Amino acid sequence: MTVVLDQVTRTVGGATHIHPTSLELEPGSLNILLGPTLSGKTTLMRLMCGLDRPSTGRVLADGADVTGVSVRRRDVAMVYQQFINYPSFTVYDNIASPLRRSGMPQADIDRRVRQVAEMLRIGDLLERLPAELSGGQQQRIALARALAKEAHLLLLDEPLVNLDYKLREELRQELRYIFEVRESCVVYATTEPLEALMLGGNTMVMDQGRVLQAGPTLEVFNNPASERVGSVFSDPPINLLGGRVENGAALLGGDVRMNPAPHMAGLADGEYRFGVRANNLFMARRNADDAEIEGVVELAEISGSETFVHVGHHGISWVAQEDGVQRFGLNQPVRLYVNPRSLFVFDMSGALAAAPARAAVHEKTVNGGETAHG
Repeated sequence: MTVVLDQVTRTVGGATHIHPTSLELEPGSLNILLGPTLSGKTTLMRLMCGLDRPSTGRVLADGADVTGVSVRRRDVAMVYQQFINYPSFTVYDNIASPLRRSGMPQADIDRRVRQVAEMLRIGDLLERLPAELSGGQQQRIALARALAKEAHLLLLDEPLVNLDYKLREELRQELRYIFEVRESCVVYATTEPLEALMLGGNTMVMDQGRVLQAGPTLEVFNNPASERVGSVFSDPPINLLGGRVENGAALLGGDVRMNPAPHMAGLADGEYRFGVRANNLFMARRNADDAEIEGVVELAEISGSETFVHVGHHGISWVAQEDGVQRFGLNQPVRLYVNPRSLFVFDMSGALAAAPARAAVHEKTVNGGETAHG
């Protein structure tokens, strides 16, 4: 199914929830809605499936205008972040419920339920009740029910957000495989940049009811169209600070001088805003042209297998990502190193002026190693 949003808006009580938005989603595609809470992701999905009607604009499915068509009459399935299962139904009956409502023959229902249950590794739980299962298993039931329907439009609204870290990692990998082997148009909402990168496909970055940028996920990540896109598509948010470009070299924050970088060679001299992601800040020199930043530790946050170190330098706070659990004392003197080839450059309106050549930039990965993106 090809889904087209044609200049749709959504206004409730005088408040604009979705500004004019046009999108085209292709059959078999995976489309990530990435944005902070209240950015409009859920509202946009509700417009896609018919739970809400746009205030203006149209929704098309395979060329047919379905703007006023009820969700019950559309070929859609949706999974919410709060898993919803029938407590008095067995796992089997939960998965089978939409198939029975459609009048599918029992033999076909049985085949499809067992096939999807095995795919999500709940095949041995079909006779259990939801209350007897863990949260992760219950979310698998909700996913299985949506997948068993084999709808041409599958919407997943932060389906993993309430699961623990290990379960999220496990299900992300499974879902990526499932999306690849199915023909549904999939729309997946998340607040997590890492989740968007792991799933791939196309990403639409949202903020305050607007789609700021849309395109292949890695392309959007590597070339954020604006400061705001760069901040949304970075966790923690990208470090941003003012400075100047002079003869292809950058002067950051007034006293951090950089060597010239190839991607800045064509920029006119003047004032700019610079961005560097936390995983491109290091506590040891990696290259001869790395610039050194002397500062003191303001905060060290341990998050899973990473430590985010907040370093104060002349009134500017930098956030660096260190692999593993690292210990730092408050006000401990440290040195950070940043390579000029890793800098994003934005003009004073916030638009992207120059992006790093990814093949030349080494970044820490989530697994504690390094990778060169190209």
